[in-house]
Amino acid sequence: MSKLFEPTQVGDIAVKNRIVMAPLTRNRSPGAVPNDLNVEYYTQRASAGLIVTEATAITHQGQGYADVPGLYSKEALDGWKRVTDAVHAHGGKIVVQMWHVGRISHTTLQPNGGKPVSSSNKTAKSKTYLVNADGTGSFAETSEPRALETAEIAGIVEDYRKAARAAIDAGFDGVEIHAANGYLIDQFLRADINDRTDQYGGSIENRARFLFEVVDAITKEIGPRVTGIRISPVTPANDASDAAPQPLFDYVVEGLAKYDLAFIHVIEGATGGDRNFQQGDKPFDYDGLRAAYEKAGGKASWMVNNGYDRQLAIDTAESGKADLIAFGKPFIANPDLVERLKANAPLNEIDQATLYGGGPKGYIDYPVLEKVA
Repeated sequence: MSKLFEPTQVGDIAVKNRIVMAPLTRNRSPGAVPNDLNVEYYTQRASAGLIVTEATAITHQGQGYADVPGLYSKEALDGWKRVTDAVHAHGGKIVVQMWHVGRISHTTLQPNGGKPVSSSNKTAKSKTYLVNADGTGSFAETSEPRALETAEIAGIVEDYRKAARAAIDAGFDGVEIHAANGYLIDQFLRADINDRTDQYGGSIENRARFLFEVVDAITKEIGPRVTGIRISPVTPANDASDAAPQPLFDYVVEGLAKYDLAFIHVIEGATGGDRNFQQGDKPFDYDGLRAAYEKAGGKASWMVNNGYDRQLAIDTAESGKADLIAFGKPFIANPDLVERLKANAPLNEIDQATLYGGGPKGYIDYPVLEKVA
């Protein structure tokens, strides 16, 4: 049997295989509260070695899309406790992806209709998902943000710490810090977004300062071996760009090596798109990124993501190029993806029309192998 299907250890989290369900926004938690549908959805996919939940806002200010879950109300945490209990009852392991969207939001989603916050006041050339008055969903341009005052940043770091503690108390096996895809942490990292002149802008060291303050606060609160982080060195998602991603992310992983983290989750190429996408004047060296991490003493499990099919996942696991392989959209249409990959069985086709928002259709009604035969 391929190493892909063998158990392994991810920090303090023992997993039954190396297949990870990647975070997938589905917009089915009205009021930011996980519900019965969410419980069923995650339980159906508990055969994954590790589930990383859909991105989950650490605060109301961190919300950027309608009907995504949160970590900041008692009702939401009670809802998540039902999810984690159900996943554990079915032998699964689950971590929550901790999210602050920064400028990828809309005033109608913000406290008191305020502006979203970011590293700068530059509006993203991007869209967010809103629910209209008649209950239908639609995409809208993101709102103009305001640059965070230097004095406000410590408060957001504290929000991350509180949310991490709340996640563990809600039964999660760990957390993933969302530092990818053009959201708040990434907005500080990227030179093409961050135009600050304080200690959080300018040099790579300054632009990465916020990230390390968040990692430091979370690992001190819940422990590093239940903490992972997601990065996307070259993705253009949400209008993210940097002309020199290699030195930036080499510096980031070298700094992360100082923590005994559970995993580093790397999106290769453009999120959900071209694996060979590049920013800057040459292709990004992902092998070099891992080498830089390990040379600095890093020992976390190395997770890769973006466009992996069965054979590429098997080859990557066998070669040792990665410890964990994350699958995104295949898990939407195939709750039994692990079993299908083991059997080399055909995969269900995804229903694009039901990806965002709605009810059970396209969410918990995809057939499993026994019902296909």
